[in-house]
Amino acid sequence: MCRALLLFAVALTVQVCGCMAYVGLADGFSVEIIHRDSVKSPYHDPALTAHERVLAAVRRSTARAAALARSYVGGEGAVSEVVSRPFEYLMAVNVGTPPTRILAIADTGSDLVWFKCKPPTAATGAAAPSAVFDPSSSSTFGRVGCNSSACHALSRTSCDASSNCQYLLSYGDGSQTSGLLSTETFTFESIPGGCYGCRDNPNVLVPNVNFGCSTSTNGTLVVDAIVGLGAGNNSLINQLGADTSLGRRFSYCLVPYTMKNASSALNFGARATVTEPGAATTALVRSDFEAYYTVELESVRIGNASFQHLSRVIVDSGTPLTFLDKELLDPMVKELTKRIGLPTVQPPEKLLQLCYDVRGVLSRYLFNKNVPNVTLQLAVFGVAVTLKAENTFVEAQEGIMCLAMAPVTEDRPRSILGNLAQQNMHVGYDLDKGRITFAPADCASSYNSPPVHG
Repeated sequence: MCRALLLFAVALTVQVCGCMAYVGLADGFSVEIIHRDSVKSPYHDPALTAHERVLAAVRRSTARAAALARSYVGGEGAVSEVVSRPFEYLMAVNVGTPPTRILAIADTGSDLVWFKCKPPTAATGAAAPSAVFDPSSSSTFGRVGCNSSACHALSRTSCDASSNCQYLLSYGDGSQTSGLLSTETFTFESIPGGCYGCRDNPNVLVPNVNFGCSTSTNGTLVVDAIVGLGAGNNSLINQLGADTSLGRRFSYCLVPYTMKNASSALNFGARATVTEPGAATTALVRSDFEAYYTVELESVRIGNASFQHLSRVIVDSGTPLTFLDKELLDPMVKELTKRIGLPTVQPPEKLLQLCYDVRGVLSRYLFNKNVPNVTLQLAVFGVAVTLKAENTFVEAQEGIMCLAMAPVTEDRPRSILGNLAQQNMHVGYDLDKGRITFAPADCASSYNSPPVHG
């Protein structure tokens, strides 16, 4: 019988054929993240074609960008929009002792970690959906006091009769969720890379993680669980940094959309260090909303043509498209049109503005070879991030390649570097140093995802 041994604040346990080994925190750890359209995802719709999924992602980009912008209003609106907007990636978290496996949204634009919880008044033994956590079944569950710093970091809280922290999140569409701020042991299913000689992968135990235990949800809200990876006080990143030696560091490497059976990797601690050749590091600049990771863009270069316009850009894993100010995007489109030199076609979606029909003219591979690199010149430290064709164009319909960028508008007034632009990049965030690093990478090889059966 294997037992979990608590080492200081965190125990890292590897179970191999009835025995255990321990991995030091200096190694960090990695978890699998899956795209919402992956065959592993409960949101996967097999009735949709690959191109229909791309167009659906384009439409989600509009809603996501608008929601990010509304968060800048501040106050309660900032909290509500954090979790009511569209999402793109999911990660598994095992909550409690014994653990309950929950598939949660992984969101770099959110702070709070929260799950739907089984209400304490629910009938004993009643079957609950797999996404619902039952606090009464866990020996490590606890409550967070209403005078705690974690409680004060939320915008709408109150004290219950036992001085526990009650929270209420209200959304722009009128939906609400409420519950008690709680604490639990989280177990992460680490993927290969740090357990040499082990036949199984290590499980990473992190006790005393604060999370929202939501017992009431109404309206149109369909979210069951979220892991906030933003920069705010209640995010998983800040909690790991405060309670372990991992530091406030994480990174991800996103596989291209076209690789439907491949998973991406989310790395913590030492594994979040970006060491690939060509790494470019810039400073995270102050944002109007602390959860968002923001960089300063100075100019865009295509070949020998350079377009200057200083703007702040949110780096967001949850928005597919990239949104840029028209002062940058309009001359970029003109330059790309001139350099690609092929006839353009009507976009299949209104938001897309530059498309090419490559059927019978060029293969997708040859088209990509014909697309020039787009270089983002970042203001702080003067570094450049190069976007290849796979980062700037997407196949929106069979044989129809479209620019995966859209203009900032009054409804979506914030510039965003979307996840299509971040495909096959190792993107590392270091909150302790206030920096972010981009490097080209083969993300499919960073984690060999097990095959999908059935």
